[in-house]
Amino acid sequence: MKIGFIGLGIMGTPMAGHLIKGGHQLYLHTRGSVPPELVAAGGKACASGREVAQQADIVITMVPDTPDVGKALFAEDGVAAGLSPGKVVVDMSSISPVETKEYAQKIQALGCGYLDAPVSGGDVGARNATLSIMCGGEPAVFERVKPVFELMGKNITLVGAVGDGQTAKVANQIVVALTINAVAEGLLFAAKAGADPAKVRQALLGGLATSRILEILGERMVKRTFDPGFRIALHQKDLNLALTAARQLGLALPATATAQQLFSACVAHGGAAWDHSGLVRALEKLSGFEIGQQPN
Repeated sequence: MKIGFIGLGIMGTPMAGHLIKGGHQLYLHTRGSVPPELVAAGGKACASGREVAQQADIVITMVPDTPDVGKALFAEDGVAAGLSPGKVVVDMSSISPVETKEYAQKIQALGCGYLDAPVSGGDVGARNATLSIMCGGEPAVFERVKPVFELMGKNITLVGAVGDGQTAKVANQIVVALTINAVAEGLLFAAKAGADPAKVRQALLGGLATSRILEILGERMVKRTFDPGFRIALHQKDLNLALTAARQLGLALPATATAQQLFSACVAHGGAAWDHSGLVRALEKLSGFEIGQQPN
């Protein structure tokens, strides 16, 4: 297929690379310069979203936030300006379910299909093509794009109508944030009590407490490697979507609110660009003790 890919950051670059390796022709655009390794592999750099949409049959966006998707799609030189009937837009960013529905209506009015297909699995999942992909949209459009998804992920689910993929992603981000908090508290407790946190983590991986968060992010906490990954600022954005929707729905999400405050504490200490495993640093500041430090 001829596929457009807009947004070539930590996640987008390896995702686009898998599509090129899968034999597809890629048309690429990003805020900075298109990574040279993608061009060397056969991808074609484009000057705008309009140019991408003119060339491609399926256009994928993978950008940080709701306004970024709106700009990528509807700016003067954006994707919508280059679409023709029968093409498909797939937004794989994590954004507002409400605005997703508005974006979909505008794209569908042009005679094109629209899927929201946010992902989970982080930079590791993007590099290994093991992302979980949560889709919202029409079944026929989903089936058309599914072979493309299969080159980037392993767990691919049509959750429901447009917007439902984003709703699933918000739920995912709630669970991930709370699990990061739990792993951080467990490892911090173990270290302060005098046990080796690396060995405690290894022991927990064999029991009911095991999780991908404990496996991947727990290791980052122990090894003190907080380069993203998935930036705290982006997880903050996702939890803001969760808490805003919770207020609208009349829901109480107290643990989510606590996780958001811990992320905010990290940002206050200069950690907006830390990997979200860096949430442990907020707990360490509150406790006056760091994992890896020798207890008194």
